[in-house]
Amino acid sequence: MRYLLILMFSVVTLTGCQSTYYSAMETVGYHKRDIMVDRVEDAKTSQQEAQQEFTSALAALSALSGYDGGELEVMYEAISERYEDSEEAAQEVSDRISAIEDVSEALFEEWRQELELYTSDKLRRSSEQKLKATQSSYQSMLTAMKRAEKKMTPVLNTLRDNTLYLKHNLNANAIGSIQGEVANLERDIQFAIEQMNDAIEESERFLAQLK
Repeated sequence: MRYLLILMFSVVTLTGCQSTYYSAMETVGYHKRDIMVDRVEDAKTSQQEAQQEFTSALAALSALSGYDGGELEVMYEAISERYEDSEEAAQEVSDRISAIEDVSEALFEEWRQELELYTSDKLRRSSEQKLKATQSSYQSMLTAMKRAEKKMTPVLNTLRDNTLYLKHNLNANAIGSIQGEVANLERDIQFAIEQMNDAIEESERFLAQLK
């Protein structure tokens, strides 16, 4: 049902503003809170996929350590493909984070405006406290996501550098030069994965708060 709704209103997203999209989705009972939940879940998935792509790219480069005279062109193509996949995965993470920021702004603004509609002071205070707690949890999650996003940059830089170097230096000497980069790449990837796992944990806490 979720994907059917997204398909129905995708044209709105492409041709109109996000507020129009949210309004259209609400007409079929799919509210900003639901969209937020789905986008956070999507971001978690994209981070897990990025981890897999980074690990695959590391494996492709590490395979050079066992080079004993095989087809360098084949090995280069594998490394280049893994780099491109990693770059796409990292971009997906960034896009997911941006989508979360967009819907959060709309959700929290709507929540703040609705506080003025209460006639019961008790219920308004309770809702306001819930809003503040949710915003605090959201900020912790977003900070963790942004931190993880930044840690992907050195990984992509190293992958790009080595891919470019191999492209123009397909020889045994190039293999020796790149082998020295693998340890640093492994360290950066491990750090990025740790940060993404932290972000995923914060996402779980936020979703529990939101629900």
